[in-house]
Amino acid sequence: MTNYLLIEKDPKIINKITGILDDFPEFNCIGHSHNYEQSMDVVLREMPDLIFVNIDEVKDAPFGLVNELKQYLKTDTEFIAISASKEKTYDAIKIGFFDYLLSPINGLDTRKAVIKYKKKRPTKAHRTICLKSYKDYKYLNVDEILFLRADNNTTDFHMNDGSVINSFKTLKTFEAILPSNFLRVHKSYIINSNYVSRVNYGNSKCTLKRHKHNVPFTKTYKNNVEYMINYLSPIASA
Repeated sequence: MTNYLLIEKDPKIINKITGILDDFPEFNCIGHSHNYEQSMDVVLREMPDLIFVNIDEVKDAPFGLVNELKQYLKTDTEFIAISASKEKTYDAIKIGFFDYLLSPINGLDTRKAVIKYKKKRPTKAHRTICLKSYKDYKYLNVDEILFLRADNNTTDFHMNDGSVINSFKTLKTFEAILPSNFLRVHKSYIINSNYVSRVNYGNSKCTLKRHKHNVPFTKTYKNNVEYMINYLSPIASA
């Protein structure tokens, strides 16, 4: 999970950026602030990985706050400048900002900056996944997920304790961020191959260990099914 902070007071800019980053489940907004004390407090408590800072709001020393924050942050924390002035954004790049956004904020430029950040800092295979819904954050241990099932534009997480947890994101969203043992085997299913005990081509279903679930698979995802078989048993019997 990449935690990010907004040092910004304009609600329109805050909503624009957080709205775009909501499309990237691995990014988690830890809050927004617009003065020195608030910003320093959040940084010291949360240690964000990425900080968006409106350098126009710091009139006297626009980079003074950033330089002080760097004393406490992780060495790989990145900053993205927000400004209405190209000259200021170029100055930000010169002193080490990762990227910049010109206001009024452009959605496409924001997505480019996020993807650029992701390319530099690839997401590691975390053992937890965060499901966000408004101000509600649910953290799931990926090792406890049996399979994911698409339900229109939402996704149901079926857990090994029998519970089902709903997320208001598409199956494709999670396909991109789950560890490699999670494989798409059907347009509506992603399966945790670590729980598979049987792959039956006769009825096109996967059986899960210690559970009564049978997850269907289709020819469209034949390569993933074959990969799963090889992954589960590198040495096949004759």
